[in-house]
Amino acid sequence: MRKLTREEYIETIHVLQKKFGRAKTGLIAAHMGVRPPSVTQMLGKLQSDGLLEYEPYLGAKLTPKGNRLARELMARHRVIADLLEILGIGNEQAEKDACVIEHHMSPESAERLKKFVEFVQAAPKDPQWVVRFRRYCETGETECTKEQ
Repeated sequence: MRKLTREEYIETIHVLQKKFGRAKTGLIAAHMGVRPPSVTQMLGKLQSDGLLEYEPYLGAKLTPKGNRLARELMARHRVIADLLEILGIGNEQAEKDACVIEHHMSPESAERLKKFVEFVQAAPKDPQWVVRFRRYCETGETECTKEQ
């Protein structure tokens, strides 16, 4: 099993907090597929970092600093998933891959990807290069290959 990042905990807590008001240890553990003692340990670290407030038996609630980080992570996730979908990856796989990629990307790369996705989304529907790229993925042929 791979080691979950603190960012994944922040995202999970954010989602559960929006749904239930607080993120209880058992819910976090079930959502992330880890044991409750691991969650409790991480909640202590995140509280020390000023990202959340944790009260045993009541659960965790993100601080303003934690909420800012959660919103940034959610936006980064959305950009990556959108990019993968532009490239022709199905929604379900794009979402799974975005969950992994988003935690290992620099802020500079994330910002550049965001600009690229916004640029492509603002372009006319199915720009020619996207159509050609999808055709290349299906056939292995580029426009240059056909002309030869």
